[in-house]
Amino acid sequence: MLAGSRTALSRAITLVESTRADHRLASRELLIALSTAGGSAIRVGISGVPGVGKSTFVESLGSQLTAAGHRVGVLAVDPSSVRTGGSVLGDKTRMPTLAANPRAYIRPSPTAGTLGGVARATAQTITVLEGGGYDVVLVETVGVGQSETTVAGMVDSFLLLGLARSGDQLQGIKKGVLEIADVLAINKADGDRVTEAKAAARDLAGALRLVRGGHGGWTPPVLTCSGLTGDGVDKVWATVLQHRDRLGADGLAQKRSSQRWELTWSLVRDELDQRLRRSPAVVAAAQRLRTEVLANATPAPSAADSILRAFDEG
Repeated sequence: MLAGSRTALSRAITLVESTRADHRLASRELLIALSTAGGSAIRVGISGVPGVGKSTFVESLGSQLTAAGHRVGVLAVDPSSVRTGGSVLGDKTRMPTLAANPRAYIRPSPTAGTLGGVARATAQTITVLEGGGYDVVLVETVGVGQSETTVAGMVDSFLLLGLARSGDQLQGIKKGVLEIADVLAINKADGDRVTEAKAAARDLAGALRLVRGGHGGWTPPVLTCSGLTGDGVDKVWATVLQHRDRLGADGLAQKRSSQRWELTWSLVRDELDQRLRRSPAVVAAAQRLRTEVLANATPAPSAADSILRAFDEG
């Protein structure tokens, strides 16, 4: 992988995503070896409501960055079904040009139905991409839940894309996404929609002042761009770099340190969940208690206490 093998890179990412016990041990060895080098890639989270044009924007941005000499890794956090564990994983079909670019690597990152899946798999995959020589890592979120907050906790800067006349301003305030956004951009500002996009940017800037007013330091700017034509995409990227520069070396190091500690606890919680599911005592207790809970013979809190007791004693 360090020698530049894309096949080895893909296998390494599959390893860190796996829940098999032997794979988890192997991935730990791999990640420890990679972490000694230290991550130096520019990490950027990108989000927005469905239909905002995230994939088109990422393809346009990625193409510009690779043309400038960067190696770009794209992680598209893909929603997995809680019932089946399956996911769409169709991001390469939405970014055909970038997917064929030898200086880019696109990897759908399934959530495994939980935000813990995002925290464990995606954060560790960023380390793998950095080890593979990618100096820019873009993490695209689905924009339909709270995965934005999780992703914001593992990147240097968080970019929020919006649309004109979509009510994104109010929706963003409801979800609290405006509170974590570092840069905002109204996408699809092309053709006869340029004027609308600029008006939406002004409105969003006003909403932002209400949410972030009174806070010192960086004030998130609101820009306009078009992922389809590429207009303004370079300015959005320049603003992202300005935010990163504003953090400074000490601020960035402090942010990365905090993120590593959060990842530590995410890994602890994930490992405890795996051990709970593998415990024979827990499996036996769960099979017995399931019937009782379904029949309303045992309250759910009592069943939960019994399962935890079986785990402790087992």
